[in-house]
Amino acid sequence: MTSKPTPPDGLVIVDKPSGFTSHDVVAKMRGIARTRRVGHAGTLDPMATGVLVLGVERATKLLGHLALTEKEYLGTIRLGQNTVTDDAEGEITSSTDAGKVTRDAIDAGIAKLTGDIMQVPSKVSAIKIDGVRSYKRAREGEDFDIPARPVRVSSFAVYDVRDAVAEDGTPVLDLVVSVVCSSGTYIRALARDLGADLGVGGHLTALRRTRVGPYKLDAAKTLDQLQQE
Repeated sequence: MTSKPTPPDGLVIVDKPSGFTSHDVVAKMRGIARTRRVGHAGTLDPMATGVLVLGVERATKLLGHLALTEKEYLGTIRLGQNTVTDDAEGEITSSTDAGKVTRDAIDAGIAKLTGDIMQVPSKVSAIKIDGVRSYKRAREGEDFDIPARPVRVSSFAVYDVRDAVAEDGTPVLDLVVSVVCSSGTYIRALARDLGADLGVGGHLTALRRTRVGPYKLDAAKTLDQLQQE
């Protein structure tokens, strides 16, 4: 007679797929590990992919004590368009020709967003304002402000600048960027603020988290790989 396998005890580093919420990944892991005791550290937006740290069984209690404060991302920022959510998931609210924005201006804008800065999180985010999630207030059409908070952007680098044309015909620029930052930093807010500084608007079109604390992408497994183990 075969005994029921014991759920694994420990940390699981998942490569989160696009389109999944962090909670979706937790729910999937509960099925794979056959236990309800699964938690996660450091939420990723549904659009984003990459490193998500999960705790299974007793390791769920460890999550709050791990040194997971520094995070690293690769992303694409589109200059020339604003969206409701500051990323590609939201409706476009403005389009401006970004074709004449120079590399020098981009570098100067990025310099202002590097180091210890005050950042206003995106309105469509999970931050609570007076006990209510910000995204809930935003979806209900409420007018509200989110206070700026201190974050640290240790590194904000542009790897590539690509000319592109948006669906409405507006000339835009796509920046391939890497960011190393403190926990609680919104990369889509960096995209929004860079676009605002350059006077053309900006939003995030792709995001991949490559590191959380000491845990890198090369240690991460997809949900399919975990399912097959």
